[in-house]
Amino acid sequence: MEKYTIIVEQDENGVLIGSAVELPGCHTQARTYDQLFSRMKEAIELYLEVEEERVEAVHNKFLGVQQIEI
Repeated sequence: MEKYTIIVEQDENGVLIGSAVELPGCHTQARTYDQLFSRMKEAIELYLEVEEERVEAVHNKFLGVQQIEI
């Protein structure tokens, strides 16, 4: 079983958007966290199924996501 890092954002309408860091273009959206994580699992499974070669996981330890204001 592999682990994937998910970045969660919220749009202006309150919709949650999840993106898998290690899998470019693998993302989905939902109204609740439970629904989002369920959909992310499905999106990741489909992403890996479609890929001819399995994507190697990043070996760096993920520490977090920060925002800065300029």
